[in-house]
Amino acid sequence: MSLITGHSGELAVHVARAHGVETMFTLSGAHVFPMYDGAVKADPQMRLLDVRHEQTAAFAAEATGKLTRVPGLAVLTAGPGVTNGISAIAQAQFAGSPMVVVGGRAPQNRWGSGSLQELDQPPIIAPVAKSAKTLMTAGEVAAGMDEAFTLARSSHRGPVFVDVPMDEFFNSSTGVAGSGEGVRIEPDADAIEAVARLLAEAQRPVLILGTDVWADHAEAAALRFVEDLGIPTLTNGMGRGVIPGGHRSLVTKARGAALSGADLVVVVGTPLDFRLGYGVFGGPDKNPEGAFARVVHIADSPGQVSGHAELAGSVSGDLTTVLDGLQAALERGSKPDWTAWADQLADQVKAAAERDAQLLTAEADPIHPARIYGELVPRLADDSVVIGDGGDFVSFAGKYVEPKRPGGWLDPGPYGCLGAGLGAAIAARIARPSAQVTLLLGDGAAGFSLMDVDTLVRHDLPVVMVMGNNSAWGLEKGPMQMLYGYDVAADLAQRTPYDDVVKALGGAGETVTGPKQIGPALDRAYASGVPYLVNVITDVEAAYPRNTFGI
Repeated sequence: MSLITGHSGELAVHVARAHGVETMFTLSGAHVFPMYDGAVKADPQMRLLDVRHEQTAAFAAEATGKLTRVPGLAVLTAGPGVTNGISAIAQAQFAGSPMVVVGGRAPQNRWGSGSLQELDQPPIIAPVAKSAKTLMTAGEVAAGMDEAFTLARSSHRGPVFVDVPMDEFFNSSTGVAGSGEGVRIEPDADAIEAVARLLAEAQRPVLILGTDVWADHAEAAALRFVEDLGIPTLTNGMGRGVIPGGHRSLVTKARGAALSGADLVVVVGTPLDFRLGYGVFGGPDKNPEGAFARVVHIADSPGQVSGHAELAGSVSGDLTTVLDGLQAALERGSKPDWTAWADQLADQVKAAAERDAQLLTAEADPIHPARIYGELVPRLADDSVVIGDGGDFVSFAGKYVEPKRPGGWLDPGPYGCLGAGLGAAIAARIARPSAQVTLLLGDGAAGFSLMDVDTLVRHDLPVVMVMGNNSAWGLEKGPMQMLYGYDVAADLAQRTPYDDVVKALGGAGETVTGPKQIGPALDRAYASGVPYLVNVITDVEAAYPRNTFGI
């Protein structure tokens, strides 16, 4: 704890620094000028990253929270500045991303008189945040900001919103900067033992690792657990890369066979939502024995344990403690041997890889989206950060891209929000300055935020953008045709040269129309050292073969 003095903006920056924040994402607005003054006068200065749309600032803060596991900070001016950030706040709530959003607010000494952008913002944001409140006086700012950052980074992580009236933002006070730590939950030892017994009895278990394994700093414990026990494993969200791509126990390519044939599915750090069949695996139409798998749900906090699924067991708390405890319990007894089951799934993975090779090398004209990944995946570095912002095109990425390291995959998560990509790319380039950063864009998604290429250029943040351009809202076009036999409101302008937009904003790029052009274009992009868009014209009829539409 340290005593700090200054105006509200200086106090807020001091507290953010104590919690490890290095960058403030914002779009200039007079209601929050004291935050900028606090950043400029800090020693050392806090980086100010200004964008072209508040949604990008908030998405950048959300992605920073994911990548660094330190709360991202977005500072949004009052009224529309704050409301423009709500989608990113909601995405953070769904994904468990630690972030703090500081909003401007009309002055309290004129409240009710109709001053510019006068809006009571916390009640609007409260349903999609861990907390949303107004710090009414300068004297509340230091403690209120410390509470916000502590809450955002405590299990279960998420977004916290505070706003400060403009008149109080300029006022001075004294406060205390806290320790910069979050709160974790100690899991129940008996619950761990009960789950260990279920694992010991299982003949065909499957482990699923999700975003919170990374967020809870449990990636090392998860890898130990998988390698020492040889349990077949699937990953989703930021769980991708916890088990390196190509690892024998990673059976993502045999996902259907694994989940249909399992007798026990242990889900760690991700909700039992539409992406996981709402927690129902196997059954008479899938499992060779006609049985449903027993399900265990492990979460970082009690509120994240599924309330709708039928569970055979559950544990909540610090995920490293849980995974290490499970491993220790299993090794105290007769260590289970799942070799035959693992071998069966490994054969399925090999067969799937052989099938995939046909699409990854397809010479089709128009280009099949999978061919892009056939060229891209071999060019991805081990330290690559891959960001998905799109529907069908990014679904193909989920199938073919298997990160080599944890913390290198960003997607929209269960909220399914388009337009997050440019903000995430900005965050990734800052958080991982020496890493390869690749943004995968659908042409539809690009329309939400492509103007923020200007931000990449102004702040010298080189990013490679790879677009699957099928001139349509592909995720809607196919299903609507299936339901009605026709589609409306699903087509975009044909073959739009989005690379020209990037060039106009100071970046570079090119349009690709043939499969043999993809690889050389990617090489030029990665060598360019500037924001570069590879605009690949793809076949609108080559839809991703999905098993769920999210309902």
